[in-house]
Formats: sequence, structure tokens, C-alpha cells
Amino acid sequence: MAVRKLVLDDFFDEEQYTLIGIHCTLEDYRLAYLLNKYLEINLLRKPEDLDFDKGKSVYSIFEWEDSKHLKTWSLVSNICKREEQNKTTYVSLFETQEPIIKTYNLIPEYKQVNFFLKIENEYNDSKEKYIVKQILSIPQIVTAYSIDTSQLKSKANLIFS
Repeated sequence: MAVRKLVLDDFFDEEQYTLIGIHCTLEDYRLAYLLNKYLEINLLRKPEDLDFDKGKSVYSIFEWEDSKHLKTWSLVSNICKREEQNKTTYVSLFETQEPIIKTYNLIPEYKQVNFFLKIENEYNDSKEKYIVKQILSIPQIVTAYSIDTSQLKSKANLIFS
């Protein structure tokens, strides 16, 4: 009897998308506004954020479906900061639990990136260099660059729907 093996990596390679990493100190709504202005797109906040591990880490997401060019634009935060109680194993005179701030990343390979702009294409007609140039023209952006998605280990986190 023949044994068949299904490799999931084959499915991820079929999806055509461009991924741009953005470094900035802006709030998510302000960045979405500036990208809308400079790129002439219409990113809107989704009703529900990306939720991983039942609320352990939550990432804001903005999306726009460009039906004219058959593209879906998604702006997603890469950083989630949560306040958690410090679990100390020692006993002291004053038993106070101080909260600590834990940081989680959507894509752990790029911890320094604040936001990702994902552009899903029906056809491979990406204007990647032009888009990066337009993003870099925004004064509040520190830097932006294209990311090689074939090298990502956690590309499954980029499946939003």
C-alpha cells in the first residue's frame, strides 16, 4: 500500500503577496491615515483584531480590498504589549505583585518592525519599489523595506482570513 504525504509548505508558495516592514513610532490609526493619503488607498480598521492564543496576543489590523486592481491591502501591527502579573516564587515581607509588561511579536524574526503592510495580488504585477518609495516619503516613517517571504519561518501568522 502506498503512503501519501501532504506538505503544507506547497500551499503557502502559491499565494502571491508583497510584504513591507515599516519602522515608526506612530499609533496604528495615524499610520493607516498617512498610508491612505500617500498611497491613495482606503485602509479601514477591521471590526475584530487578530487574536492569537485566545487573547494572549492581539494585533490591530486595517484592510482594504481594491476590486479595480484585484488587490487586498492589509496593515497589521507586529507588536503586542500586555501587562501581566509577575509570578514570583520567593516570599518576602511585603507580598506585592508588580505587573510586568510582556511583548509579543506577530513575526518573531522581525522583532524591530512595528507594522507590516501586506499586499495580496491576484496577478504578480506588484509595484513594490514604488510603494516603498512612497512610504519612505512620509516624514514620520523611520524606514520601510521589502521582506523576502520565502525566508519567513512564521508565514502562517500572515494568513488573516
